[in-house]
Amino acid sequence: MRVLVTGGAGFIGSHVVDRLCEEGHDVAVVDDLSTGREDQVHPWATLHIQSVECESLTDVFGNVRPEVVIHLAAQSNVPRSIRDPLADGRVNVLGTVNVLNQCREYGVRKIIYASSAAVYGEPQYLAIDEAHPILPSSFYGISKFTPELYIRRYADLYGLDYTILRFANVYGPRQDPSGEGGVVSIFVDKLLREEPAYIDGDGEQTRDFVYVEDVAAANVAAMTLGSREVVNIATGHPTSVNELWDTVRQLSGSKARAVHREPRPGDIRHSYLANDRARRVLDWEPSFTLQEGLERTLANYEERFAGAPTGFGKDSFLK
Repeated sequence: MRVLVTGGAGFIGSHVVDRLCEEGHDVAVVDDLSTGREDQVHPWATLHIQSVECESLTDVFGNVRPEVVIHLAAQSNVPRSIRDPLADGRVNVLGTVNVLNQCREYGVRKIIYASSAAVYGEPQYLAIDEAHPILPSSFYGISKFTPELYIRRYADLYGLDYTILRFANVYGPRQDPSGEGGVVSIFVDKLLREEPAYIDGDGEQTRDFVYVEDVAAANVAAMTLGSREVVNIATGHPTSVNELWDTVRQLSGSKARAVHREPRPGDIRHSYLANDRARRVLDWEPSFTLQEGLERTLANYEERFAGAPTGFGKDSFLK
């Protein structure tokens, strides 16, 4: 199958591309490399260095003629969305509309859209299922939900099939700890450097951590299943930040310590997602426990850390 993956050089996207290539699909990648890396793109995939916002995206679609588009390209930094909501909206909203226009123009059968648990905002109840009210508490959450509305209207008007996947907190190899990196990659980075890690508040706040290879499997499953569905991709289990730190520290054998600081204003205290619909409509469930996922993540980062060029210093090994 001809598949176009936007954001396919990034953290999640590169894992999706790997899985597609290994299953024998004809894969093209669109990525502007603003956060993605060319060396993360599978050698069997064709990379087009291109922003999803640009009109010239039509040239890529015209050349590739994809049957399925997996749309992962996004501005995913929450603080950046607050600092520059215009840029956030251009990438996440207008970029998605541009992708949808190309899907319509070139007869794409289906789009799989990477949404986020951020669309739910402060939980009204737990576990959060897909019927939960949409109350995003950040511009990022707003800019991830708005494309869902566009996708549904494109489906009604033009017959474009879709599956919308709302990801919990994704972690795993290739996640960059710099900037707004996920807490797992930040913890691993600090442990490998034997530096203290900062935990906001008392550390008892909980999140749902899902391993990136499980997320890639959900995207591939959605190519043929989950027609016109909105689906949470999550473990369905809460893990506290303290528990996460203790587990990663024990696995690493590091003596680095955690330093608690003032809570961040507006932070959600507890959040985890129900995954019953994913099990039912995608025949998907997580394959990796948190322990297994952390072990694989740590092993990958240790390998990359050990191989970092001496001349550049260990600080550059994940940049």
